[in-house]
Amino acid sequence: MRLPNTAHTSIPWRIHELTSDFRVEDVWAFRTPGAGPDDFPTMLAAMRTAGGFARQTWPVRFLFAVRWKLGALLGWDNPTAGVGARVASLRDRLPRDLCDAPWGEDNDKMPLKAIYELAMESARELANKTVHTVMHLGWVQGASGDYELRMAVLVKPNGWFGRLYMAAIAPFRYLIVYPALARQWERAWRDRNDLAAQHRGRG
Repeated sequence: MRLPNTAHTSIPWRIHELTSDFRVEDVWAFRTPGAGPDDFPTMLAAMRTAGGFARQTWPVRFLFAVRWKLGALLGWDNPTAGVGARVASLRDRLPRDLCDAPWGEDNDKMPLKAIYELAMESARELANKTVHTVMHLGWVQGASGDYELRMAVLVKPNGWFGRLYMAAIAPFRYLIVYPALARQWERAWRDRNDLAAQHRGRG
């Protein structure tokens, strides 16, 4: 479910300290019935075990395949345009107490790299020739009393081309990508115990 930007900006997340030069692009809520205040790590683990875009529906996989192909052809995703090259990592802005916090898991299959991971929020970043973007995940008590996952996408477009790019992909995000992501993540929460058992079995 899409939410207004204030659903993110009104909460004193630590990410605000790092992203004053970013804008809030999207805020989305994911249902996690029965979740309590201490279940954020459980939700993150379930999401990781459920897999990423490789396990998404074919329209989402197709969109991302097209995007990566265009990026390769046009040089959008060249390493010189990434975090640590074109832009500095937001890890470089971390206050001292967050420098000592866990960063979270990183691997080659995760294009967004961890900035930090706390008990109630986490943040990851990605940069290319179009934007520097942050995916912020927060754990919030919803109207029903249960806790729910909220995702905020923060962006810093790279000039006019970055702004044009974000406007062009907006319909695909709202109509295809985010609804599919909601189904995947909400299913991961419902199936978290089975997923954890399967993961232990493979280990």
